[in-house]
Amino acid sequence: MQPVLNLDKVSIEYSGVPAVKEVSWLVQPGETCGLIGLNGAGKTTLIKSILGLRQSKTGNLAVFGSSDRGTALKSRISYLPEKFEPPWFLTGLEFIVFTLRLYKRKVDIQEVETLSRQLALDPAVLKRRVQTYSKGMRQKLGLIATIVSGCDLLILDEPMSGLDPQARRLVKDTILSHKGQKTVLLSSHILSDMDEICDKVVIIHKGRLLFQGTPEALKTQTGAEILEKAFISIIDQDDQNGHNASVG
Repeated sequence: MQPVLNLDKVSIEYSGVPAVKEVSWLVQPGETCGLIGLNGAGKTTLIKSILGLRQSKTGNLAVFGSSDRGTALKSRISYLPEKFEPPWFLTGLEFIVFTLRLYKRKVDIQEVETLSRQLALDPAVLKRRVQTYSKGMRQKLGLIATIVSGCDLLILDEPMSGLDPQARRLVKDTILSHKGQKTVLLSSHILSDMDEICDKVVIIHKGRLLFQGTPEALKTQTGAEILEKAFISIIDQDDQNGHNASVG
């Protein structure tokens, strides 16, 4: 089976300073993969490279088997950024319609309303301008637009950021309900969520890949009971080995 993402010794630099160092990593169809790392570890740089916004210096990065990031390939990827700010002059539904037009797809109102209800967002709210939305409502709108895009690969960067516990639970349940149907790359600092949602986690530290495997395998390897402690253990061990930091 062809991997959705295949990174082979990918290195990326900013003005000659290494941000990502020889990262090799696979994501298979239907997997939910968590990308874990401290701020500046290289996660955003990797996401930009997958989206075709940043070129690698060395190595090969293939998405759906192709190294070309042309329009045809981008039409299979939907990305929800951490700082999601839809145009405030549009209504929620207008934003969804606009987003799907970019993918040359028509809106299925029933699907949108079903997702909206799953996220405890009253479908009537979609008729209001985005400028009236709270942070949580905007996050939910972004997730709805990302899912209904129909794309094969969903990249979610901190989708639970700024959400209250109830909203986080609803977002997690929505992601879990699509598990196996979509390939999801999830970046988050909330490691308890990663442990619950992800089939696989990848740890990036100082631009290098330290681990890829199941959350359970990471906890077993480090002897930790929870994913957060396992993550801290593995990066602390790496720091003790004296590896230098990078930007990104």
